[in-house]
Amino acid sequence: MLIGVESEITIRVAGELLMFLPATRREPVTRVPCDGTSTLGHLVESLGVPLPEAGPMTIGGARVEPSARPDGGDEVHVAAVPRPQPVPLEPGQAAPRFLLDVHLGTLARRMRLLGLDTAYHNDMDDPALVVQANAERRVLLTQDRGLLRRRALWFGAYVRGSRPDDQLRDLLGRFAPVLRPWTRCTACNGELVPVDKSEIAGDLEAGTRRNYDVYGRCADCGQLYWRGAHGGHLEEIVRASVRLVESVRGTEAAISER
Repeated sequence: MLIGVESEITIRVAGELLMFLPATRREPVTRVPCDGTSTLGHLVESLGVPLPEAGPMTIGGARVEPSARPDGGDEVHVAAVPRPQPVPLEPGQAAPRFLLDVHLGTLARRMRLLGLDTAYHNDMDDPALVVQANAERRVLLTQDRGLLRRRALWFGAYVRGSRPDDQLRDLLGRFAPVLRPWTRCTACNGELVPVDKSEIAGDLEAGTRRNYDVYGRCADCGQLYWRGAHGGHLEEIVRASVRLVESVRGTEAAISER
């Protein structure tokens, strides 16, 4: 039996979302069957777009929720998530917290360098990630589209880019979080506290004692930190990140004033 136009809807997706569609169907406008019972969210995900990556949806210009059930002949517009994207915060929570899947270890270390509360485990499976993200209200960052489709997940985001530099830029551009560089342990995410050189002199190599005077220690794992040979490279990561976040916030402020 042929499906008539009255049993189809037209879905127009933003250009930023085309990457989620199969290569053979990567078109901004798609017609999909409409049975009158499937939710809009289900139909959008059937195209390949995870719901956490879909922004505002409209039917005939009117804003609708993913739970809406479109009628045959409707034209749906699906925008990308806004940038920067707000994150719901718990009472007393000053900034978003993050949890990264097993494939984003380098990104996790760079986020900690910037002072972002970033949980990461190199041996945690998908169900456990969802449990921790929900329990601690952490934004789950992943490049696994299937993980983002888990209905139990409270908040997640797809990380674009194959290189850590690109991934970090994507993360900062999406959330524009408050940065507190040099305040977290890149190994375990604990907070760093200043430590007097005299207290740790016995734990330092002679060259380190001679060349550096400012030290920090992780309050959780005890790891010592100082600006060593890689300080220049790390400083550039921090400077570039601060500039990017300031630029994103400046653009947002300019838009809100119009």
